[in-house]
Order: sequence, then structure tokens, then C-alpha cells
Amino acid sequence: MDELTKAEEQVLQVLWELEYAFVKEIIEHWPEPKPAYNTISTFVRHLEDKDYVWHEPHGKSYKYYPIVSKHDYTKSYMKGLVNRYFKGSYNQMVSFFAKEEELSIMELEELIQELKKRKNHD
Repeated sequence: MDELTKAEEQVLQVLWELEYAFVKEIIEHWPEPKPAYNTISTFVRHLEDKDYVWHEPHGKSYKYYPIVSKHDYTKSYMKGLVNRYFKGSYNQMVSFFAKEEELSIMELEELIQELKKRKNHD
């Protein structure tokens, strides 16, 4: 998957939340200060070029919807993050966040239990 800019990712977050939207609806869900219509339109076109979004014509306008799920994007993004910053080691990543965020023993145990559950389901 192609990497996204922060703005493209923000557009995609809105589309995941709404399931589909016109550019004006994306702008309505954007935090202040609201960007110009053309700015959001450009981001949406970039997302289409990268195969994250598709559109349906509606009169003179287009309704956009994501064609990449939030789960698939998150999985790809996290894999890239781990590869770039932690040499592909999820152990190093968890260790880093455990130290930096000062996770409690209870939080670490909850994480271990969640991982065990997921492993049993796979």
C-alpha cells in the first residue's frame, strides 16, 4: 500500500466513519480551521489515484467511499512502522512503548492475555 500524507489519512478517517460522503460532507467533519473545497477535493483525488477511495457520480457531484478497510490500512501501517523503527521486531516495539508510556504490570498482563486470545483464534 502507498503511504498517505496526514491530510489524506484524515480524509480516509472521515470516510471510514461516514462510510461514504460528498466533499462538502468531508469538510463538515473536518476540525477547524476548515480547508477549502478544492483542497479536500485534491486529497480525495490523490486517494483515488492510490486506490484507497472510489466514487459514484451523483448529478454534477461525486459520492466517495473507501475501498480499503480501516483494518487493512492499520495492519499495513503498523507493519511499516515496526519495520522502519524497530527492525521488524514487534518485541522491540512493545518494549519501547512499555518503557516510554510507563505501562503498569497490570496493563502488560492485559496485553499478554489479549495476544494469547488472538493467537488461539488464528
